Amino acid sequence: MLSASLSPAKYDLSDFYFLLPVTSSVIRLLRTLVLKGLLRKYFLLTLSYVVFGRKVAIVNLDPANDTLPYECAVNIEDLIKLEDVMLEHSLGPNGGLVYCMEYLEKNIDWLELKLKPLLKDHYILFDFPGQVELFFIHDSTKNVLTKLIKSLNLRLTAVQLIDAHLCSDPGNYVSALLLSLSTMLHMELPHVNVLSKIDLIGSYGKLAFNLDFYTDVQDLSYLEHHLGRDPRSAKYRKLTKELCGVIEDYSLVNFTTLDIQDKESVGNLVKLIDKSNGYIFSGIDASVVEYSKIAVGQTDWDYNRVAAVQEKYMNDEETQD
Repeated sequence: MLSASLSPAKYDLSDFYFLLPVTSSVIRLLRTLVLKGLLRKYFLLTLSYVVFGRKVAIVNLDPANDTLPYECAVNIEDLIKLEDVMLEHSLGPNGGLVYCMEYLEKNIDWLELKLKPLLKDHYILFDFPGQVELFFIHDSTKNVLTKLIKSLNLRLTAVQLIDAHLCSDPGNYVSALLLSLSTMLHMELPHVNVLSKIDLIGSYGKLAFNLDFYTDVQDLSYLEHHLGRDPRSAKYRKLTKELCGVIEDYSLVNFTTLDIQDKESVGNLVKLIDKSNGYIFSGIDASVVEYSKIAVGQTDWDYNRVAAVQEKYMNDEETQD
C-alpha cells in the first residue's frame, strides 16, 4: 500500500498553471470517449494536492493502471492484478476488468479497511477503469459504491468527462448524450457531465450551433437536418430521432466545460461539484430556508460556463448560423 501523504515536491506546479481544489468525495468515471493521455495525468494531479485546507487521497481502482502518474493511498493491484487475471483465466482486457470489479465487490471488506483511516481528514478521489459497460450495464461498480456509501457514510459525486470535439459531429454528440444518460440512470449518484479539452474545440471544425446548444442540451430536433447530411447517419435517422426523444423526455443531461490548463475553468468545475455533493453547505450555520436558497440558486458563474467560454475558445467563423 502506498502512503496516503502526497508529495508536491515530485511535480513542478509551474508547468501546470492550475488551481488545485477538490471536492468532498469525487468519483471520476473514465470512459473510452473520455480524456486520454497527458490530460488524464494532469486532471488527476490537479486534484491530488492540498488546497483550501483539503487533504486529498487518491484511490486507484483501475487494475489496468500499470503506470500511475500519481501517488495513491489505496491501490487495487494490492488485491488483484489485471495481468494475472488475464493469464490465469484466459481473458482479454475487457473480460479481465469485469472479473476484477466482481472480485473487488466480493472483497469489499478489504477496501473498507483501507479507506477507514483516510475518512477523518481526507477527501477521496476514486480512479476507475475506462470500460464503459462497467458504469451503465454491469452492476459490480455500482454495488461497490453503494456498499461504501452505506458502511462509511460517504457523499459521492460522479464526474464524467467527455471529449468536447464530439460536439463537432451530430452522431457522436447524440452517442455521448446517450452514454451520459445511461450512466446517470444506472449509477444513481449526483452526477456532473463535463466537456473536457474545451480549449481544443475550435481545431475540430465548425460547430453547427452555439456552444450553449451542446452544454444545455437544447431542442435536439435541430440536429436532424445535420444528421441527414452524412450518409452513414442518414440511414439511422429515424432511430436517432427516437433516441433524441428519450434523452429529452428524461431531461437530465447537461454539460459544463473544462480547460485543464485554466485555473478559472477548474475552479468553476469544483464549485459545481461542491454544490452537487453538499460540500458547499459545510461550515454554514443557517436555517432550513437559507439552505434551500443555496440549493436552488443559480451558480454565479453561468456566463463563464458558456458565453465566455465560446468567446475565448471559438471564433465567430467556427459556428454556423
